[in-house]
Amino acid sequence: MSIRHGLLALLDQGPRYGYQLRTEFEARTGATWPLNVGQVYTTLSRLERDGLVEPAGEDEEGHQFYAITASGRDELHAWFDTPVPRTNPPRDELAIKLAMAVTVPGVDVPAVVQGQRRHSIKALQDYTRLKGRALAGEARPGGGQPGGPGADLAWLLVLEQLIFQTEAEIRWLDHCETRLAQQAEIEQARAAEAAAAPEGGTRRIGRRRTRA
Repeated sequence: MSIRHGLLALLDQGPRYGYQLRTEFEARTGATWPLNVGQVYTTLSRLERDGLVEPAGEDEEGHQFYAITASGRDELHAWFDTPVPRTNPPRDELAIKLAMAVTVPGVDVPAVVQGQRRHSIKALQDYTRLKGRALAGEARPGGGQPGGPGADLAWLLVLEQLIFQTEAEIRWLDHCETRLAQQAEIEQARAAEAAAAPEGGTRRIGRRRTRA
């Protein structure tokens, strides 16, 4: 998740201070990826250091506003124009967990898969309910702040991405379960073959026939 570019996108619509940026970011994403104010100001400091934002004065309550610079706008447009790379996929905790589970003796891997599937199905049901509420125009999580023009569509797109992602995860878990069952059958066949083999592992050596 690029908090950096998300903040630039919000500042492209006008100067804002940290808490405003946090509130609008969460409103547009339905608080799917919650931010804390410290995280926002740390990112703003780095953006200022890189010349992408600049201080834009304070209000009567002492809130420090920030505005996007020309370089920041160029950076934002480049982000929108560049596909998200898949050459270095982000670490997926579930994939790492299962990769470790199949190599650690004593782990009931099918139980791990089944437990995750139950959790993922529940999450899918929750996301689907939220989508229904979003289509009905009900408030989003976190108070349902307006979030600016297009915020409802933004939240709906985030929800649908979560739904598609979770559906794919459930299909992958089904595949994992099938793969585990196939591997168990292979191992059972090998064990049966080893048990049926003569003790000492005698070998047959065939004769070579020669032609006169």
